[in-house]
Amino acid sequence: MNVAMPARRLAIKSLALLAATLASGAAIAQTPAAAPNDQLYARAIAAGYKAAMICGGVFNAGRSPAAIEALELRGIYPEYAALAPTLAATVDRAAASVSVPFAADLPPRRATWRRGIGCVLTPIGAAPAPIAAAVPPTIAGADPRPWPLGDANIGPVPLPALANVVARAFSDYGRDSQTTGVVVLRNGKIVAERYRDDFGPFVANRTWSVAKSITGTLVGRSGINPQRRSTIPEWYSSDPRRAITLDNLLRMSSGLHSDTAGNRTDAVYFGGTAVTEQATASPLEAKPGTRFRYANNDILLAMRSLRASLGDAKASVLPQRLFTTLGMTHTVAQRDWRGNYILSSDVWSTARDLARLGQFWLQDGVWQGKRLLPGGWMRYMTMPSGPQPNRGEGYGATMWLFGAKQGLPAGSYAAQGNRGQYVMVIPSAKLVVVRRGEDPAGSRFDIARFTADVLAASR
Repeated sequence: MNVAMPARRLAIKSLALLAATLASGAAIAQTPAAAPNDQLYARAIAAGYKAAMICGGVFNAGRSPAAIEALELRGIYPEYAALAPTLAATVDRAAASVSVPFAADLPPRRATWRRGIGCVLTPIGAAPAPIAAAVPPTIAGADPRPWPLGDANIGPVPLPALANVVARAFSDYGRDSQTTGVVVLRNGKIVAERYRDDFGPFVANRTWSVAKSITGTLVGRSGINPQRRSTIPEWYSSDPRRAITLDNLLRMSSGLHSDTAGNRTDAVYFGGTAVTEQATASPLEAKPGTRFRYANNDILLAMRSLRASLGDAKASVLPQRLFTTLGMTHTVAQRDWRGNYILSSDVWSTARDLARLGQFWLQDGVWQGKRLLPGGWMRYMTMPSGPQPNRGEGYGATMWLFGAKQGLPAGSYAAQGNRGQYVMVIPSAKLVVVRRGEDPAGSRFDIARFTADVLAASR
């Protein structure tokens, strides 16, 4: 969302008021002392999941709660899939909030939307806090400026073969996959675009881990040398974790312990636990820079480091300034209740906005003739260095790397996210392929085959 500075300051004040109220008077309990069964914590997380997704879907995207229940809340993590439908959600449009009760003796989980901030989830056990009155949310439509800054003068080139491939994205390339939108850019212009019936060019959904590549971009925008040690105030002066560099974090080689591969961060995403409470708590279990282990915490820590290095004022506007500059007016980066960006996952955006971002990457960080990223930064993000994942694709600094093994030209790369979010960039063909989805757990869209077919059909 594109907000003026006074609105942004109001939004930041609203977030500060919420944080202060919770910190001063809210009782926060991750596990109730007299839990009636071992599912109570799972119910609390499932309720938070539901509150967060309905809040984002209604107030960031303009979708109906029933539509969100039928798509975004189906095929979710197995621990919560059976619980979420049993929990009733109340949408308060006047207060721009969503509440989901989960226990008789604790307050409901609540997510509250504010312009320029998106939806903020309160912690488990937090009593409803007084918050500033909401400005009624409106979902922006077409931007009258010409593409790529706006949505005018868009006319897909009539390529029947390409249109056929894009249509197949909604029925092929993955068992049970649920494509919500596709945008294809060639030489910076939209040459194909299609959406499922309940979506469209101005309907956002969650990017999930595509946000990690946005974090890599923001580190470049900050001007901070990634080879310097990260700045994490929660780590004490002689803490061995202080040896971890920003580069280690961006390349998933921090050496920090992860309970699971992928480092599930449900407590942060859906429990209302602050980034600075959980992500900073993992101990070292390997020397930094010696092991690849995909981890949400590494990216959360990279953003924590930026906040500490730049200061709250500069860090708080860094994502939105990038989005505004690129014309990504339907994109918002969300935060926890203590003001930390959850930029490993929690960004809401549209297919067109992500296409703009992909084109920005393709142009080596230059936009409208102005260099916004340091020269060579995109090469840094897309070059493997150090330990690599044990899978077909390589990994750079927040980018997945593709090539001949995946049937794609050398130098191809992608931002990827849960439930089938992809921003594929093929520099040699000046091609950007965005696929948005709501794929259920266990389903995987074949993005490499789809991109190869798009490339063949667009020649």
